Amino acid sequence: MRKVQEAKLAFAGMAAMLATGGAFAQSSVTLYGIVDTGVGYLSSQAPSTGATTGGKSVVKMLEGVWGGERFGLKGSEDLGGGTKAIFQLEEGFNIDTGAQAKAGLAFNRASWVGLANNTYGSFTMGRQYTPYYVMLSPYSPTTWLTGAFGTHPGDLDALDTDYRINNALVYTSPSFGGLKFSGMYALGGVAGSFNAGSTWSIGAQYLAGQAGIGVGFARFNNATHGGGAWSASSTAYSGTGEQGVSSITNGYQNAAAQQRFAVTGGYRFNSQWDVSASYSNVQYIPGISSGFSTTAIFNTGGMVLHYRPATPWDLAAGYSYTRATQANGIQDAASYQQINLTQLYSLSKRTRIYLLEAYQRANGQTLGTNGKPVKATASIGEQSAASSRSQFAATLGINHQF
Repeated sequence: MRKVQEAKLAFAGMAAMLATGGAFAQSSVTLYGIVDTGVGYLSSQAPSTGATTGGKSVVKMLEGVWGGERFGLKGSEDLGGGTKAIFQLEEGFNIDTGAQAKAGLAFNRASWVGLANNTYGSFTMGRQYTPYYVMLSPYSPTTWLTGAFGTHPGDLDALDTDYRINNALVYTSPSFGGLKFSGMYALGGVAGSFNAGSTWSIGAQYLAGQAGIGVGFARFNNATHGGGAWSASSTAYSGTGEQGVSSITNGYQNAAAQQRFAVTGGYRFNSQWDVSASYSNVQYIPGISSGFSTTAIFNTGGMVLHYRPATPWDLAAGYSYTRATQANGIQDAASYQQINLTQLYSLSKRTRIYLLEAYQRANGQTLGTNGKPVKATASIGEQSAASSRSQFAATLGINHQF
């Protein structure tokens, strides 16, 4: 009798294990990442921060040029009824030094959890990208020109991945005949003010056969109401300071708010040729303690032509033009013209080598950190500012995905 009872217990234990295994089979966790580095040349690099003369050319290692280096975990669990629990944790790093991409942020690129349903869409909470970026990104210049070299000057319009927002609540709809939309509100967490330090964004995307278009808006409110730099309570805080600061916008880094509107679109002619275009309007809005008094506005238009002559090859060429409006005592408003070229060869589905070239010319004046007009200098993509109006950059690199 005892042996029968033991057999029954053993059978029950095996059944429980099988049932548990079945539950695990409906869950998945994926480890993934990118490693990317190369050797780059940049002309006219400023010898120190804020310098406008004395620049020299430099040859140095440039990491994360084609794709920002990262490793991450993402996963889902089937909850039944078409609903899944989803999450993502993603850390950026520098392969050349082993350092974190953002000091003090263990998962600086993404850290969120939520629910997704094919019928009702998804709702996620945590550190995330804005709908502005997500809905525009398929036709962003960074797709084939890269964020490191191909973003508009200083990534002024945030079409690269710079803006990752803390404390964000994001809803994204399913696709309705090619149309989907998304909205986000990020809580600033500032006592006595629901708006201070918050971010909100909306975006939509429509795909129809070979064509597509995206539209997005984002507003980033300063947690200090325009007095000084962003505080750690700001949802756009990066771990190293305010986002969107470059030689183009140095004089506006104590803005009360930043605001962006953009449209991107594209068309695929055939398996070899496609074209994309973008337009953006960026505004830096003053507050009572800002070092400027009039809203600074930058408009940018750009186009990218992509050509695939054979399966391993991707070639691209891009042009963009940025123009600032007259504001804050500047009569000769800054303008920037940029040309980019890309040659990429895929050694396999996961490994590629690339050669990139970029040239930028700046004219006019922008606002300096002292609140006075200064000569506009070149700032290719997200590289450090040049000390002159013109800059050339090139890099040869390798990118591997796992």
